[in-house]
Amino acid sequence: MHSQVLAVDFAGLAAWCDRHLGSPAVGELFRAGHLARVIGVRLADEREVVVRVRSPAPRLAVCAEVQRRLFESGYPCPEPLAGPVPFDDYEATAESYLPGGAMLPASGRAAGPFAVALARLVSLAPRPGEVLSLAPAPAWTAWNHDEGGLWPWPDDQDVDLNGLDGPGWIDDAGWDARRRLQTGQGEIVIGHGDWYPENLRWHGNRLLVAYDWDSLIADSEAVIVGLAAAVYPTSRAGGEATVTETRDFLAAYAAARGRRFCPGELQRCWAAGVWLRAFDSKKQYAAGQPVRTLTETEARERLRRAGMR
Repeated sequence: MHSQVLAVDFAGLAAWCDRHLGSPAVGELFRAGHLARVIGVRLADEREVVVRVRSPAPRLAVCAEVQRRLFESGYPCPEPLAGPVPFDDYEATAESYLPGGAMLPASGRAAGPFAVALARLVSLAPRPGEVLSLAPAPAWTAWNHDEGGLWPWPDDQDVDLNGLDGPGWIDDAGWDARRRLQTGQGEIVIGHGDWYPENLRWHGNRLLVAYDWDSLIADSEAVIVGLAAAVYPTSRAGGEATVTETRDFLAAYAAARGRRFCPGELQRCWAAGVWLRAFDSKKQYAAGQPVRTLTETEARERLRRAGMR
């Protein structure tokens, strides 16, 4: 069953804050969220914090630990303040509220700032062996899931995508990408699996803050970079990275880390992006929406660069 945005009573939220932050919530700054309910609140002691309420999962404690280590290392992310701890039948965390900033860097869709910020995150994150498991990965990154069939259960739909006929070219692209990803996986690192503008804020071309640390994943660097390179410029279906923008992102990331991708790694970067965009396209088809995230022509070109066509 997919996660749902939760209704959160303010009185219960105020009591939770009093219990776990030492001061009750007295005002609400905003409510947002897709797979979690995200609420900005002002506490009685005048602190402003963000509380995230979502279904419980062991990986959330690991996400919070990685976020804490990144914050302590100087990476621009909110400071974890509490949790995850129970909130009725769910779990909640609290973090510092860091408002402001622009959704895009001063250079707009240019790949450089996005790639540099992700490279720094991967370099500062703890190694996977230093923390507990981040499995299972969020559905849109879970190319190597163990649920059977090609597609994992969607994060935000109640439908078995594997039982849905067509479009054949989307399923074919997903299978091809997955086959490529299953070869030569490489060293596992920790990175952000949802590198979209909605989760980032900028001051000029400098990353001001990154949000949504529930989307951390442990995978090869090629997969983490390939996922981001395919989608980084927009949160709107149909506005994802062009082939040229993905190529520029991969080059900028390699320059930022000071080492080129070998040919096999580069192919796996392209394959990861195909898998993500094919998964999102399959969900669009399942919902009766126009398929905007990937076209058959672009899938063919991206798979060619992945060494599959």
